[in-house]
Amino acid sequence: MEGHPLVNDTLLQMKYARIVSLLAKKLGIPESEALGLFYRSRTYQDLRSGENGLHNMGDLFIVDELLLEQGHPLS
Repeated sequence: MEGHPLVNDTLLQMKYARIVSLLAKKLGIPESEALGLFYRSRTYQDLRSGENGLHNMGDLFIVDELLLEQGHPLS
């Protein structure tokens, strides 16, 4: 997260890993497939930019955002 020194990159990478794991479980897909969905998503771009504060939201909230972005119903 360039330009945002208060956000620790290591913690953000750990957050990404938790999000990918949760996404894989919710969709019933391998984590490698969930990783691809995550890195190609607009949600990831928003997380990475840090401009909208999405990185401050909970992991489950972000997973729900990913599901909505992908057109999956929330359960």
